Amino acid sequence: MNRILKAALAGVAAASLAVATALIGAQPAEAASLVRVTSFGTNPSNLNMYIYVPDRLAARPALLVAMHYCGGSASAVANGYFRDYETAADQYGYIIVFPEATRSGNCFDVYTQQALQRNGGSDPVSIMSMVNYTKSQYNIDPSRVYATGVSSGAMMTNVMLADYPDVFAAGSAFMGVPAGCFATTGGSTWNSQCANGQVIKTAQQWGDLARSMYPGYTGARPRMQVWHGTADNTLYYNNFGEELKQWTNVNGVSQTPVLTDSPASSWTRTRYGNSTVTPPVEGISVSGAGHTLPQSGMIAYAINFLGLNTTGGGGGSTPPSSPPPPTGSCTATVTPGTVWADRYNTSVTVTGSTTWTVTVAITAPQQVSTTWSGAFSWSNGGNTMTVKPNGSGNTFGFTTMTNGNSTARPQITGCTTT
Repeated sequence: MNRILKAALAGVAAASLAVATALIGAQPAEAASLVRVTSFGTNPSNLNMYIYVPDRLAARPALLVAMHYCGGSASAVANGYFRDYETAADQYGYIIVFPEATRSGNCFDVYTQQALQRNGGSDPVSIMSMVNYTKSQYNIDPSRVYATGVSSGAMMTNVMLADYPDVFAAGSAFMGVPAGCFATTGGSTWNSQCANGQVIKTAQQWGDLARSMYPGYTGARPRMQVWHGTADNTLYYNNFGEELKQWTNVNGVSQTPVLTDSPASSWTRTRYGNSTVTPPVEGISVSGAGHTLPQSGMIAYAINFLGLNTTGGGGGSTPPSSPPPPTGSCTATVTPGTVWADRYNTSVTVTGSTTWTVTVAITAPQQVSTTWSGAFSWSNGGNTMTVKPNGSGNTFGFTTMTNGNSTARPQITGCTTT
């Protein structure tokens, strides 16, 4: 792959924190740490497997497979773009598996014929071994297995949902391309035509391509959420529209959105099939953004779409159309951003009620310096924050000064209706 393109595809991930890892065999990982699993089953492409298990695991936890960008690693994405998935895992008790590519350039294989067919070999088979290993070690709810990725990992998210539609309930792909778009011949790992957004097909053609990866399958298809910046010049913005064509066709819904809105500045969100928070297909384009997603606050929307903002506990073959909150309560999804200099921003999204009270714990000596979009009050020396809506909707945010503690993050300690 061209070195410049490879560097661009790596994105602008924040500098990764060092992660202490423990080598284990066929044993469950220690809780609340990123742990390497060295023996997890068939692994034709020599991927590494890392797993994150929260301290408080749900009775029937969901499983999220989170995949890095080209040039990245499990620890880089876990402590960078996808740190907020871990924060939510601590709250909702789900498990995260981080596959790690080891070939030159650390890109996932989304281009060979082996990768683009169910059980064909290469990375998808290795990733499925990780899924099956985790299911064997923990009481995973098989109806709540999800995939997410950024750049190369987003492309693999598309491929995994096409190869294994009976395994994954939904996916969220940041800056990807349609499943099968990156196919190459002659051993090339880079497809310039696809990357440049020049591979254009009808919705039917894209749908047929995804279906051809698991011929004869007639069961339910996974839901898909896709994100893209309009100024992306690594995996060009045209790929966003082609992904939407593919997944609306795969899911048998109209390409005409049933809802179009702007949940944040510069975002345009479209929902297809229905207007709930978990529609069959959802697209979010970000005006002016390059190959730099996800940005602050985006993971909270991915968590809601996937249905990870609940501890689960039920069976069934498909996730609920909108995860219901417990009676008399609401759900607050916290998305703390990466530390910049001596501070970081946090956004919180509340679901389940429009009349809510959220309690947030701040770890001393950190202190909140700025707030927005809520009615705030403090107690416990300023380390307990109570927030109510102020007419600005069901989101609020704040800036925290680290004051020498750059590792702690705010924790939601309560969300109740009022």
